[in-house]
Amino acid sequence: MEIAFSPCPNDTFVFHAWVHGLIPGAPKLDVTYADIDITNSMAAGSNGPDIVKISYGGLPWVLSEYALLPCGGALGKGCGPLLLTSNRKNMNDSTRLHSFRVAVPSERSTAYLLFRLWAARHVPGGVGEIVVLPFHEIMPAVRDGLVDAGLVIHEARFTYPSYGLTLMVDLGSWWEQDTNLPIPLGAIIARRSLDLSAITSWIQASVRYAWAHPEASKAYILQHSQELSTEVAQAHIELYVNEFTENISTLGYKAVESLLSRASQEGLVPSVDLDQLYF
Repeated sequence: MEIAFSPCPNDTFVFHAWVHGLIPGAPKLDVTYADIDITNSMAAGSNGPDIVKISYGGLPWVLSEYALLPCGGALGKGCGPLLLTSNRKNMNDSTRLHSFRVAVPSERSTAYLLFRLWAARHVPGGVGEIVVLPFHEIMPAVRDGLVDAGLVIHEARFTYPSYGLTLMVDLGSWWEQDTNLPIPLGAIIARRSLDLSAITSWIQASVRYAWAHPEASKAYILQHSQELSTEVAQAHIELYVNEFTENISTLGYKAVESLLSRASQEGLVPSVDLDQLYF
């Protein structure tokens, strides 16, 4: 069975047990490790993997072929994307974003949707130029002046001060205050032609194994996150792997519905039949 997910610590932590044949009855996995912009594109293509980790922001383009699984992804609080800028003069004035070049990890990402939803209320005249970069290139690009601001995700929450960067907006905090809902970041989807109930049970078993045996996956996690220290990798896992990873729950689904409905109303994503979020 083919699967694609990122090399980030939360994904490798969640899928370690299944990848290593530790889940009884689960088929062998053929894994592709790729940045979220790539996995979003893979799912939207004609020959995508059986199972894929994508942004919730990418769901509207793939729901005809893929079903959202109620586990394995990333939702939560205090873990949203950050808009960063440099310490150069006047660069931290968000009202100037209409003239900025802003780097984002994917135009079909939750991070980008949250940014555009926030900007619709707070940036007169709209945002300037959008540049898509792999997320690990964004902070260096801001630091070096190649872009004026950068939208970052994942472990950048912990490491951006080391690049000499400044927080302009915590978009996750804005979303939580505005909606009182968790932030829907990364989704696990599977082809509708597959046994979705079985896949769900295997992923949930892999999550439970990871929690029960946290030391077992450390070497695998660090192998795929070579730029991160053990401490940063662990902080990343603690932030993004939570009760929603095992079961999205009613609250999680409500957050996904709110995000996609708001984004559709702003014309940022195609309209979604919300019933398609369930199988």
